[in-house]
Amino acid sequence: MADRRADLVLFDLGGVLIELGGVQAMGEMAGIGTDDAVWHRWLTSPWVRRFESGGCSAGEFSRGVVAEWGLAVLPDRFLELFRAWPIGPLPGSSELLAEARRAVPVGCLSNTNSVHWDEQTRWPLLGMFDYRFLSFDLGQVKPDAAIFQAVADRLPVDRRRILFLDDNALNTEAARSFGFLAERVSGPSDARQALVDHGVLSGAGTSDR
Repeated sequence: MADRRADLVLFDLGGVLIELGGVQAMGEMAGIGTDDAVWHRWLTSPWVRRFESGGCSAGEFSRGVVAEWGLAVLPDRFLELFRAWPIGPLPGSSELLAEARRAVPVGCLSNTNSVHWDEQTRWPLLGMFDYRFLSFDLGQVKPDAAIFQAVADRLPVDRRRILFLDDNALNTEAARSFGFLAERVSGPSDARQALVDHGVLSGAGTSDR
């Protein structure tokens, strides 16, 4: 059996450490029935990919998404709603991150954008990372192999020892194909179990339950 021990952990933000709203509302506006279907369309949307790789302004993004998705809302209103998607750190996130950081270096790897990042920088949680990899800074987005390559090139750890935790199957599958250890998790409790499974933490400790 392959060695599954991790020497460095990369966390996605939304859905793993941070509560991210708006997906259900987006599904309702676009007539999409499930969260997974909304996320699949979101991750493959040309306008989302352009914005989250730093390739367009917030105004261009909002106009593009409203047109692309056929939303019955004005672009300014959509941008106002979109700005409020990041709600705050999930319960137990800071404690888990501090515990993991005592064991190995930790970082974040997030598809995000200037609008959401500006909203989130006020949270102390985001100052706890040893490494921060943001799609709009890197000019690449998950699940593309290029973003994992860009991250691997910047880390002093073999890619086979990097554990990536994300709440989206497309992203974890892509990371695993690239050579990372990767697990799909939802919230700090799931994330903690993945850290136990990969030898970063012991079975006892803090939890969000």
